[in-house]
Amino acid sequence: MKIYCYGNPEADVVLVQLVDEYELENIERENKNITEEYKGDFCLAAVKVNDWNMDLSPWKAPAVFGREGFGGGAQKTLDEITKLCSDKTKTYIIGGYSLAGLFALWAAYNTDIFSGVAAASPSMWFPGFIDYMKEKEILSGKIYLSLGDREEKAKNPVMSTVGSRIREAYTVLSEKGTDCILEWNEGNHFRDADIRTAKAFSWVLRRMNK
Repeated sequence: MKIYCYGNPEADVVLVQLVDEYELENIERENKNITEEYKGDFCLAAVKVNDWNMDLSPWKAPAVFGREGFGGGAQKTLDEITKLCSDKTKTYIIGGYSLAGLFALWAAYNTDIFSGVAAASPSMWFPGFIDYMKEKEILSGKIYLSLGDREEKAKNPVMSTVGSRIREAYTVLSEKGTDCILEWNEGNHFRDADIRTAKAFSWVLRRMNK
């Protein structure tokens, strides 16, 4: 995995974000937005994912659009991410957009190294994930969830469940006493990904300082 660092590489707070090629094109603008929202020091570590559907999916699942299914390679990815977060003197926050947002949330159930999760428009439609949340205990203290207000109006029958499932996810977390928020943004899934992700990280950063 290739890593691109923004902000202060020596900062005590590290934002770990899983990204694809498209998101890398806008990562500097995202970093600028976080800097404007949060006045403290941080390092944004953008980790380039090689195979989105394989590397970020927690378990195997059939394709919901196109022909490419999900390979269930999240554990291998998390093992690599964990190696990047070995400095115990630093605070780590994991986040991402879409399937990377789901991966970030899943990761928080499988390691306690992340103090917060910034899940912007996560793929909550992923089969079996809500049941997984109900059965497990999350290990991160601050959880941000968001969704575009038109995402649940998708024509794809699986993806259209994202609204009801993210509401249920928020309820699951809240009932277990997790410090969390569900924020709604304007537009469909493909609008303002960098802005939404910046908002997600900024919320977690501010909550950690309260």
